[in-house]
Order: sequence, then C-alpha cells, then structure tokens
Amino acid sequence: MMQISHPLAQAFYSNFLGNSPAWYKLIILAFLIANPLIMMVAGPVVAGWVLIFEFIFTLAMALKCYPLQPGGLLAMEAVVIHLTEPLSVYKEVAANLPVILLLMFMVAGIYFMKGMLLYVFTKLLLNVRNKAVLSLLFTLMGAVLSAFLDALTVTAVLISAGVGFYSVYHRVASGRRPEDDHDHSNDDHLKDEHRTELEQFRSFLRSLLMHGAVGTALGGVSTLVGEPQNLLIGEKMGWHFVDFFLYVAPVSIPVLFCGLLTTLVLEKTGWFGYGVDIPPPVLRILQQFDQVQQAKQSWKDKAELYVQFIVAAFLILALAFHLAEVGIIGLTVIILVTSFNGITEEHRIGRAFEEALPFTALLVVFFTIVSVIHEQHLFTPIIEWVLNQDLRSQPAMFFIANGLLSAISDNVFVATVYINEVADAFKAGRIDREHFDTLAIAINTGTNLPSVATPNGQAAFLFLLTSVVAPLVRLSYMRMVIMALPYTIVLSISGLLAVIYLI
Repeated sequence: MMQISHPLAQAFYSNFLGNSPAWYKLIILAFLIANPLIMMVAGPVVAGWVLIFEFIFTLAMALKCYPLQPGGLLAMEAVVIHLTEPLSVYKEVAANLPVILLLMFMVAGIYFMKGMLLYVFTKLLLNVRNKAVLSLLFTLMGAVLSAFLDALTVTAVLISAGVGFYSVYHRVASGRRPEDDHDHSNDDHLKDEHRTELEQFRSFLRSLLMHGAVGTALGGVSTLVGEPQNLLIGEKMGWHFVDFFLYVAPVSIPVLFCGLLTTLVLEKTGWFGYGVDIPPPVLRILQQFDQVQQAKQSWKDKAELYVQFIVAAFLILALAFHLAEVGIIGLTVIILVTSFNGITEEHRIGRAFEEALPFTALLVVFFTIVSVIHEQHLFTPIIEWVLNQDLRSQPAMFFIANGLLSAISDNVFVATVYINEVADAFKAGRIDREHFDTLAIAINTGTNLPSVATPNGQAAFLFLLTSVVAPLVRLSYMRMVIMALPYTIVLSISGLLAVIYLI
C-alpha cells in the first residue's frame, strides 16, 4: 500500500473515491496518469480503446465504487485530451434526451405508486400457500410490471416488501414489542428456538427476490419502457410502444415461457438454493401483522390506493397509444398522483428523484464514452467485419457479442454502442431496413437476457445486491450469480434460438 506521510496529502487521498479499497483508488489514478501518455505515444485510436476497457472496469467494479465518479473522471479526461469534444458530447446527450426524460420522470412517477405495488406483492405472499405457484406469480408479476413500469422501481418494491416482512418477524423473534427500538440487522437478541426458523425464512425471501428480479428482465426486454436501452433502441428505429412489443415478441414471448418454466423446475427440485417454503410460525406472525395494519387503514389510505390504481391504468393506456413521449407521460403520472394524494411538499417530491438521478448522471457519462467511440470510429472495423458475414448469421453474432459484454459490464452501455454503429451502417446504405430491424431485435434481446448472469449487467440486479435487504437475507454477490445461473443458461439459449429461427 502506498505510504503518504503529510497529513494534508493523507486527507486528499482518503477523500478520493471515499471508502473504495486502496488498490482500486491506485488503479483509477494509474488510468488517469497513463491515458495522456498513451494518447501522445500511441495515438487516439489506441487511447480510445484503452479508455473503453478502463470504463468497463469501473462498471465491473460497481460494488467497490459507484461508476459515476471513476467513470466520470475518465470521461472528463477524454474531453481534456481531445478524444472527443464538448459539442460532440452535447449532441450525443441531446440525441438521447427521451432516454434521460424516461429515467428522470418515469422512475420518479412510479415511486409515488409504490403503495399499490407493495399492496399487490403483500397479498400474493400472504394468500398463496403453494410455494411453486407463489414463485411463479412473483416472476410473472415482476415481468408484467417491468414491461409497463420500470425494472428499478419494481425491484425497489420487492426490496421494501422483503425488508418489511423480515423486520416484522425479526422483532417478534427477538422478543421486542412494537413500540421498542429494534435493529433487525442484529441477531444478538434472537431467541434460540427462532434461529432455525430465521435461516429458513431468509432462504424463502432470497428465492422470491431472485425470482422477482429475473422477472424484471423477462418483462423488461419486451417493451419500450422496460429497460433504459430499450427506449434508446426504439428512438433509433422509430418504434413506438406497440411497434417495439410486436417486433421483439418473437423472441421475448418464447423466452418468457421458458423463464416461467425454469421457475417451476427450480422450485420443484430445490436446485441452486430455491424451493424453501416459509415456516408456518413466520407466516402466522406476518398474517397477524397484516390484519392489524388493515384494521388501522383509514378512508384516506384507501383513497390513495384507488388513485394509484387509476393512474396505473392511465399509464398503460398512455404508453400503448403513445399519447406523448415516455418521459412526459412519467411527468404526468407525478402530477396526477401527487395532486390527488395530497403530496405537495417539495422535500417529499424530491425523495422520488433520489433513485433515478444517480443513474441518469451515469448515463450521460455513458454518452461521453459513446461520443469517443463515434469520434475515433473505434467500432467501425468490428461492425464492418460482422456486416460482411453471411446475413443469416449476423443476428446470432450480435446476440452473442452483446450478451457476453453485457454480462461483464453494463447492458445500457453495450446497447448504446452497438445500436449507434448499426444505425450508422443503415444510414450509409450498408444494410436494408428489414435487416436493420432484425439486428436491432438481436441487440435488444442480447443486452437484456444474458445480462442476468451477474449484478454488473442489470441495474435492477445491482440495485438488489447493494440494497438493505441483501445482507439481511444473506444475498452475496456469488450467491446471486449462482442463483441466477440456471436462468442465465435458459434465457441465453432460448433467446439465441429464437433470434436464429423466429426473426
């Protein structure tokens, strides 16, 4: 480890990237020092490729440090050493304004509908007694909600439900009264007879959270608003909500059924950490708590739920008929729900944007890296090589390439790069419109399906892994990878076969 003697220097070094490991800080510093030297010695093309791999490294190490800071420093340096220019970055961002509006307003809009979503998931968990059917419903609900809403918000609801159920049982198992202060992350006060129950309950919650998270990928691939890169692809293709669904359906629908079948198989066999049922004592405690909460529910609370259900119906219709740009529809949702549910304080509205804005800022950094790729024509040789292959093999090649890159880095970044390059090839007359559509479907499905392999690939998976519920239910990085493995295999193979034979 690097030794720093002067107190002020120590303070600067300690503040740099906060609590990230020392080795990570040194690597980022090495990148920042090396890039200008590489630019001078090897030229902009080599420096550009090095920058891409450095940026992918920051995405892959997202659990060590959120990629906005290290990735942002690399992007800023790219502008300083003229790998791209500020005007080019602005044009890239302006061209993708609909995606930014989606993240800013749609995610925030769904935040105000969490009560409705939490209500639905709670009723499912407490009223469906067959674990296989319950898991199937969680996967299906995750898929349906993500198709029309937003994968991050659906995952946030799953996290809220998981923490809520866990804390209710943990308080009772620790002998604490409802009015007592209680830390549900501390097992010191847990009664011995409840420890085995708690471990079983953790396994039960882990499996439901993973089924729900995979569901967000199954549904997210199918519609314009399911994932951020979908809207970006839809913009390039000129597809509206219904158009996008119909184009992708030959792949997304068969894969959805394969994913649901996988859920049933995993629950019936108990493979990969699935199949654990909720302990009966835990269920009784949760049911009693829900009854108490229902009894406390006022007419005001019921009115808020009704408003959220009505606005959800409006949202689905607005998206289906493309009444406005997706981000504008999201802003409309914010206005409707807050107006009719009495949320008028600035600080309460501001909390809705906390989930969306960090990722929105990261997306602008993505576009800076994409601008470097455009300016230096880095992907042009690769795309040309693929486009020179047999037409029938190109979609499969794009699916595989996008899938592998998305699993180790981030599917939004990968999709942005590939759809821009293919769009340029179409504008240049290299491919016709029908083949352009086919490649866009392959890029969309390739970035959405195999990316469930790791938390790096899917923002919803990373959100779950870094949430407060993950340590409570003992959901580590490797456990998530192992539990996602059967889904990764099934979704990747079924998606690839559909791309080859059905589009």
